[in-house]
Amino acid sequence: MAAFNRLTRNVLQKSPNDVVLLSTVRSPINRSFKGGYKDAHPEDILMPVMKAAVQRAKIEPGDVNDAMIGNVLAELGFAKTGRMALNHAGFPTSTTFHTVNRQCSSSLQAITHISHAIMVGQIDVGLAGGVESMSRNYGSRGVPTDVSPTLQASQVKDARDCLMPMGITSENVAERYGIDRKSQDEYAVRSHARASAAQKEGRFDWETVPVTVQRMDEATGQMSGFEVTKDDGIRHGLTYEKVSTLKPVFGADGKSTAGNSSQISDGASSTILARRSWAEERGLKPLGRFVGTQIRGCAPDEMGIGPIYAIPALYKYTGVEQKDVDIVELNEAFASQTLACIRALGLDEEKVNPNGGAIALGHPTGATGARQTATLFGELQRQDKEIGIVSMCASTGQGVASLFIRES
Repeated sequence: MAAFNRLTRNVLQKSPNDVVLLSTVRSPINRSFKGGYKDAHPEDILMPVMKAAVQRAKIEPGDVNDAMIGNVLAELGFAKTGRMALNHAGFPTSTTFHTVNRQCSSSLQAITHISHAIMVGQIDVGLAGGVESMSRNYGSRGVPTDVSPTLQASQVKDARDCLMPMGITSENVAERYGIDRKSQDEYAVRSHARASAAQKEGRFDWETVPVTVQRMDEATGQMSGFEVTKDDGIRHGLTYEKVSTLKPVFGADGKSTAGNSSQISDGASSTILARRSWAEERGLKPLGRFVGTQIRGCAPDEMGIGPIYAIPALYKYTGVEQKDVDIVELNEAFASQTLACIRALGLDEEKVNPNGGAIALGHPTGATGARQTATLFGELQRQDKEIGIVSMCASTGQGVASLFIRES
């Protein structure tokens, strides 16, 4: 690893073997159970996004050697229906398919795996993304129902805590890291205000692909085509006074509420990655490049602090310093853990989620990492900046962070 660090110390230097992004897109994110995708299957949301990723990259479906989709909740890990969706969307059978589940970081892990496959020469072009229909697959709330009696009776706390509800981990972080209710509510209002401004100014248009699905009309009971064109979870004009009246969800004395936690959402995302030499031979202009990912573990009962360990590891791995970073897309699982990470890392809050995060936009778990990547590149482009990080915590106690460089 030391040798690799020396080779990548100057991350701004280009190489023919760089992993470049040719496109990065997402669906609009909608609220589960009541939004535009309430009656859709995950593959219905994903297919138009995969098609758009190829079209915007200016390549053909057959150019994609391998596709990897992050998913947390779908039946059989989305392996079979995902392959069906790929084939139905017009990709040839020569384009292979697999899935990954690293909880909330699944689609960022997909980007990482496809990038690594390109780095080692296994493939030249790949599609990485994610999808989640929490409307359709949230019955178990992401908790396994068939667990070994050995593990159920485990005397190892960190084993038992892997099944701890996410809201309880949020309360643990708030208590241990001194994040009060007022700070969490204020952060939630800011996330919505930033997302509201971004939506009104059309900042999300660059990254968003309209998706048409079948939706039931509640009045008539009839299914018909419905086009989803924008994120529907943003609360325009939200005030602190309103958020502060919400009751805590995880205990009478808790601090996490429906207002200062990420929303339960449906959505999809896709990114096309390629070897730089392959893209240049075809006259394709990259958006930027993938530099690297680092993953670190933490105690499952405070899983939200994972980025506190992953981001410094990323700095060490790439040679980039925090002062060099222009934008940080930090997933807002809960305001408690987001603030704990910002404060512990000393991040500039103006650089963190300038267009809001999952508290306002929603968190379709399998799709979020690549969604953040699309949002990151849109904002780097808008600000004419170069260096960005995508990071998030993940259930069971993990933190993931990836570094990207925009190219003008």
